[in-house]
Amino acid sequence: MLERVLLRGNEVIAEAAIRAGCQCYFAYPITPQAELLEHMARNMPRLGRTFIQAESEVAAINMVYGAAAAGVRTMTSSSSPGISLKQEGISYMAGANLPGVIVNIVRGGPGLGDIAPSQCDYFQATKGGGHGDYHIIVLAPSTVPEAGELTMLAFDLADAYRIPVMILADGMLGQMMEPVALPEPIDAAALPAKPWATSGADGRDPNVVLSFDLDPVILREMNIALQAKYRDIEAKEIRFEEAETEDAEIVIAAHGTVARIARSVVRLARKEGIKLGLFRPITLWPFPYAPLRAVAERVETMLTVEMSAGQMWEDVRLAVAETAKTPFYGETGGVVPTPQGILSEVRKHVG
Repeated sequence: MLERVLLRGNEVIAEAAIRAGCQCYFAYPITPQAELLEHMARNMPRLGRTFIQAESEVAAINMVYGAAAAGVRTMTSSSSPGISLKQEGISYMAGANLPGVIVNIVRGGPGLGDIAPSQCDYFQATKGGGHGDYHIIVLAPSTVPEAGELTMLAFDLADAYRIPVMILADGMLGQMMEPVALPEPIDAAALPAKPWATSGADGRDPNVVLSFDLDPVILREMNIALQAKYRDIEAKEIRFEEAETEDAEIVIAAHGTVARIARSVVRLARKEGIKLGLFRPITLWPFPYAPLRAVAERVETMLTVEMSAGQMWEDVRLAVAETAKTPFYGETGGVVPTPQGILSEVRKHVG
């Protein structure tokens, strides 16, 4: 029987990570994800697992690299500028084919910004925020229960593809409370073996985990293998949701908290006789280009709404091309768009 409790989004992500078998958590405090770190600090040691408040974000991500190389499920979390400091380590993990989960509870930016919710880290997450030709899987929850579900999924995807996976949420989702049915803890003994891990070489040849090779020809082959893995993920792991798109003349494209707000806008618009729908990417990478284009082919307008200056909008325009109009409506700096504000924008594009 699932345990039903009232928790913040940050706490649900932390508890889901524990139940997913996370053995090592390393992080440095920053709002608005502090409750996540606090939950891990309270619970990881009592379960005999490793919790370390690192001396910096750079140290934390390199601890994640080491734990992942040793074959254990591991995670870190931070917020916008903290994630920026982790980018080199994330690139190293991607290059070394190491699984791990990274949580970014996004705040307003650029620079230090504020602690209000934002989606301004989309480019950083989906376009390879560090150096090199790499990708990570990016999952975008829109509710507190889904944040837990996607955290459980993140660990499975990370292990299946030997790739870093990011949960990209925002300060509102991290702080809001909703009733959640917590999943049963996984059986750690049932997890797939990791014969590649640096877990001791007694009775076998030693494993070596590296993100590079000094021979350009060998490094090229490593890059080719990574790109082949990314194409495989794009073919198999795209996730999205549609609402009221069957007869829609205009569709909102939105992710995360904004998609949650857009659901209310769809209901309000329908009451006015406006045939409005919603397309919500759940995987921001791989982005659901083909499904979004299929929707765009049967509507007049695809309106992108974001808490950013238009970052996902670029992917929407790539997907839609010339099949529909692609206007944009966004808020920045931590300002959250309201249902009435979005509805006013929708009305501009009707008729």
